Amino acid sequence: MPTAPIKPLTTFDVIDQLDIRVGTIERVEEVAKSDKLMRLVVNFGDHTRNILAGIKQERPDPQVLVGRQALFIVNLAPKKMAGEMSEGMLFDIGFADGITPVLATPEQPVPNGTRAG
Repeated sequence: MPTAPIKPLTTFDVIDQLDIRVGTIERVEEVAKSDKLMRLVVNFGDHTRNILAGIKQERPDPQVLVGRQALFIVNLAPKKMAGEMSEGMLFDIGFADGITPVLATPEQPVPNGTRAG
């Protein structure tokens, strides 16, 4: 597979603005008004959040994500999608390159809420 071109150079302060944290996916639920979105209920240690992710058609059984740790961007402004509010973004790998996405995960379990970077 040919790789995509590298994006333009940026600075560390741009990256430093993103708050990327590890969370454990506690539940994966249907979003009634969407053919693509699933609601992930994610534990970040001191709180849980509902994060909508377009994974419904990417995985044969999205329920296999329950109990898995993954990376999430937690400082995005809440966004209403399909009539529901999303409080962050799942950080997955592959979608932009047209391959079946996989989770970006820590190599071993870490406490929920641990920051990346």
